[in-house]
Amino acid sequence: MTQAEILQHIDASPKASFTSKDLTTDQDVRWCPGCGDYSILKQVQSVIPDLDIPKEKIVFVSGIGCSSRFPYYMNTYGIHSIHGRATAIATGLKTARPDLNVWIITGDGDALSIGGNHFIHLLRRNVDVKILLFNNEIYGLTKGQYSPTSHPGQITKSSPMGALDHPFNPLALSLGADASFVARSMDRDPKHLQATLRRATQHKGTSMLEIYQNCNVFNDGAFFIYTDKETKPLETIFVEQGKPLVFGENNSKGIALHDGRPKVVDLLSDAISINDLWIHDEHDDYKGYMLSRLFDDPAQEDHFPRPFGVIYAKERPTYNDAVHEQLQHAKTTFGEGNLDALIRGKQVWTVE
Repeated sequence: MTQAEILQHIDASPKASFTSKDLTTDQDVRWCPGCGDYSILKQVQSVIPDLDIPKEKIVFVSGIGCSSRFPYYMNTYGIHSIHGRATAIATGLKTARPDLNVWIITGDGDALSIGGNHFIHLLRRNVDVKILLFNNEIYGLTKGQYSPTSHPGQITKSSPMGALDHPFNPLALSLGADASFVARSMDRDPKHLQATLRRATQHKGTSMLEIYQNCNVFNDGAFFIYTDKETKPLETIFVEQGKPLVFGENNSKGIALHDGRPKVVDLLSDAISINDLWIHDEHDDYKGYMLSRLFDDPAQEDHFPRPFGVIYAKERPTYNDAVHEQLQHAKTTFGEGNLDALIRGKQVWTVE
């Protein structure tokens, strides 16, 4: 089927007419009671019906880990693949079937350890898929080893004296791989998670959404400082396009750029107004990278708040579109082709 035929088929497809309840399956949800995955599942099921896409056109691809049970709980098509390879399988699927709406469900261990190489190449290629990266800073399914995002000194089953590895910063890593959409949300803020999921679905290209997800068995409370009402105002900053970076009780604090570097200011005591603050521009890759580097240890004195929301978003050509355009050009220029001639090649010699 040519790309033109696929697009024509999409236009002829019936539109979605279902609710979030229609996305539940008959499978028992096998996550630990209290796991943050329940919230993420609920928010995805709430957002999917608004896409106006038939369930038969939606596919969830996962790798290995607690998060990778996700396809069993979505009444759509799904593939539970192998460790770290969900990105590779989703790339092939979206390239062969660009009419499908493809989601990748992965975790910090699955995507950033054995799957790290596939992860960065998916981002640079800009395949038109959505990545939900569940980050709980631990290996949950395999019972509590430290992961690529665990912080130094973290006591785990595999680091009883404290983890020694320097952790990945998923947003900075993604921007370094030239991702076209990078965002962060959290399981314990359902409204924000739903809003960020909706933004991710609207982006054409690879949408990388990191979700802080609580593993209440092996790493309970890892992100509570960003979600508890007592600490959330000072520890989080919710970025919105075209709006100043403010945080704190009653938005009494903000972030300004001083000599090209971010600086926390007090709007009540410093000689600065809200008009002098850093205005978020999600299309600015330089500012996006600076935002991704606001990744301080909350225990550190004078640390920056952690940003949440769409950090960077800019459309550029997608890999799957480029593949089909190239195939169409080849057919137009060279005809249908000859497999025997292709295998034989242009450079041959005779051995006597």
